[in-house]
Amino acid sequence: MGSSGISSISLYALNGPTPTPQSLIPGQSYQAAGVGNCLRQQLGSRLAWTLTASQPSLQSTTSKGFPNAVSRAVPRSRREGDTSGSVEITEANLVRDVLYVFQGIDGKNIKMCNSENCYKVEGKVSLSKSLRDTTSRLAELGWLHNKIRKYTDQRSLDRAFGLVGQSFCAALHQELKEYYRLLSVLHSQLQLEDDQGVNLGLESSLTLRRLLVWTYDPKIRLKTLAALVDHCQGRKGGELASAVHAYTKTGDPYMRSLVQHILGLVSHPVLNFLYRWIYDGELEDTYHEFFVASDPTVKTDRLWHDKYTLRKSMIPSFITMEQSKKVLLIGKSINFLHQVCHDQTPSTKMIAVAKSAESSKDAADLFTDLENAFQEKIDAAYFETSKYLLDVLNKKYNLLEHMQAMRRYLLLGQGDFIRHLMDLLKPELARPATTLYQHNLTGILETAVRATNAQFDNPEILKRLDVRLLEVSPGDTGWDVFSLDYHVDGPIATVFTRECMSHYLRVFNFLWRAKRMEYILTDIWKGHMCNAKLLKSMPELSGVLHQCHVLASEMVHFIHQMQYYITFEVLECSWDELWNKVQQAQDLDHIIAAHEVFLDTIIARCLLDSDSRVLLNQLRAVFDQIIELQNAQDAMYRAALEELQLRLQFEERKKQRELEGKWGVTASEEEEENKRMKEFQDSIPKMCSQLRILTHFYQGIVQQFLVLLTTSSDESLRFLSFRLDFNEHLEVARSWLGHLDRVCVYDSQQMGVFELGVMALCLQHGLKDFGTSLIFTESFVQLINNYPQIDQVWGLFLPFVPTLLEPLGVRGTCPAMQARVALWPGPRCPQPRLCRHRPGASPAGAAEGPLPKGLLKSSPCSRHRTAGG
Repeated sequence: MGSSGISSISLYALNGPTPTPQSLIPGQSYQAAGVGNCLRQQLGSRLAWTLTASQPSLQSTTSKGFPNAVSRAVPRSRREGDTSGSVEITEANLVRDVLYVFQGIDGKNIKMCNSENCYKVEGKVSLSKSLRDTTSRLAELGWLHNKIRKYTDQRSLDRAFGLVGQSFCAALHQELKEYYRLLSVLHSQLQLEDDQGVNLGLESSLTLRRLLVWTYDPKIRLKTLAALVDHCQGRKGGELASAVHAYTKTGDPYMRSLVQHILGLVSHPVLNFLYRWIYDGELEDTYHEFFVASDPTVKTDRLWHDKYTLRKSMIPSFITMEQSKKVLLIGKSINFLHQVCHDQTPSTKMIAVAKSAESSKDAADLFTDLENAFQEKIDAAYFETSKYLLDVLNKKYNLLEHMQAMRRYLLLGQGDFIRHLMDLLKPELARPATTLYQHNLTGILETAVRATNAQFDNPEILKRLDVRLLEVSPGDTGWDVFSLDYHVDGPIATVFTRECMSHYLRVFNFLWRAKRMEYILTDIWKGHMCNAKLLKSMPELSGVLHQCHVLASEMVHFIHQMQYYITFEVLECSWDELWNKVQQAQDLDHIIAAHEVFLDTIIARCLLDSDSRVLLNQLRAVFDQIIELQNAQDAMYRAALEELQLRLQFEERKKQRELEGKWGVTASEEEEENKRMKEFQDSIPKMCSQLRILTHFYQGIVQQFLVLLTTSSDESLRFLSFRLDFNEHLEVARSWLGHLDRVCVYDSQQMGVFELGVMALCLQHGLKDFGTSLIFTESFVQLINNYPQIDQVWGLFLPFVPTLLEPLGVRGTCPAMQARVALWPGPRCPQPRLCRHRPGASPAGAAEGPLPKGLLKSSPCSRHRTAGG
């Protein structure tokens, strides 16, 4: 493939072999015809050699086909019917003009027609149709030559065309050089004929037909080159190499060999770029021709992610996308080792592969075995470089240990440390967020580390563990702003990017809040166990304690199931998949991709993505109810223990006085004691109503949470809904909402859709904002005053209204609402015959009607309140 052989021609005439042209060099002896045939069969033989190797002498040659040969200077006679007055021209002159046209030079009678963009014989010249057609066919070579020459002249001076483009121009020049050799031989032959007066009819003379045969193969080559020029317009670099490679996919072996020769020259700079990149990590691509691009503005910490990218348009078609990605990774790994890991190990020690493609011939040979030799070189460099990089990250920078530290600390995998830290932080985090100081919390963190198994971790890991305080909002406590942090830098920051650390922070805040709920419920259970025996002497509290215990048990079940789901189904399963992928990773990109999938999975399954925002809001509302229960229980226990202490002191004084021989109590003391006990007993219904309201709020929120879970697209979330309500305890409560919807639809014409919608939403979402929302207050009072038809719907509110006002008044119920509701006489009984509050009715035989069970038990209707209430 060193030379293209553009002047290699198959010398065959239309009706058999055409005699080879003779040289007019004196003293040349005649050689056997077999020599010429042998030379014709050789690929890459030159017409110049043919003309010198197969020439009989002029003296020994006779014109067998033309016994009465005429001179070349004698013009041919005009055929009958030809138009008179035209200039006649000899074929010898036409041959001379054609040879000039071959070089892109106008002849005397053949000139370029700009309007038609072709060479044409002048119209005043009188020629037969066959000669005119033959001349036009020969003149096409001149047009092809001009097209190729114009492209090379323009592009050769364009320095921005790049090395690949210059190689393409050099290949075209090489083909034109072979073409010029043919023309020089033809010119010298014509000159000899003119000088020695060779007749036109001799076998050695140049005729148009012989020129047509001898230029047949060069014309095919020029046509191929012209097509390449058209196809490569506006292309450079790897894109230009792809355009040339597309022309190798042909069934014509002659054309394929030509294009492969050109492709070998064109692709040589590309392969030089490639081998220098994968073996040295160097990228000297001044004209942006290589398919690997570098951004010099990117800083070192983002080298792996942003500095090096693929120019997909510059990927040669003979290199697959998979190979190009491996090439990118190889050079990127070498630069990452040198610039980020500060490892100056020579690439020759990392990659035990010899360089290749030192010449265009080597590059051309490479195309014959792209799937084996080239692929083996790429794979060997890829595996060696990636393995060395992962070894450096794991052994020198402890990448896997940092990954496990994230699991233990930011994902709460180190249970003893997290529990002890929460115990130590409880007094601090209960304070307002604005009163916290980071150095105090850092000291507590170090204490927790020293007191647990975390102390045995690598010191390099422990020094990266820190405390972080989030942005403070009005009303926040320390629990709302506290977070653990893990500092990353250097090579490990490539895996744990800022985006990843923000995801870890979100997951930690969610897990920390869920762990706090478990911690609170544990404290609630401790309170039950510790105070149950103490408060046995106060039987009036048994109902309240039972109700509190039942609600706490429901919450414990909910939180335990959520913790099981988060810990095992989300974190452990996702971590196991991540660890397996990391162990099997072949390069750093595989580790980064596996880590990102891990984070995306836990973000989605922990309800932290945008699609689960409604679910997360419901879950946070459940967490708020747990905190409300803790506050309510603490207030109840404080009041009960204070009352118990007073009673014990009273009994102690009484016994002491009796031992002294005095009256145990006086009448005034006993009256005061009874009054105080009566006040405490009167406060118990308020506690019950508060717990009842809290229970309704909690159950309503959980019901909606379950509904959202059952409609989730995630299968694990749907199964979570079954575990949370495994005995369908909340299914009955869910049916109450359906009954309310039916009542609202039935009475919508009389009551108004808006008011009923407000009432339905309050029941469904819980009455947390009952009396504090102006919209709800006005709508509710309007219903009370203007709609006597609300008796059926009012029955749904009977369990709430008599007991809500006083507890909510403590929390700031709207005074206008309290006054207007107090003046309202109450609704009429919807079913007086079935009402359990009518005189003489048996409570056991009370009919519930269509309303849900228990809704009419709490308070009598207005008609029977005085009579049977």
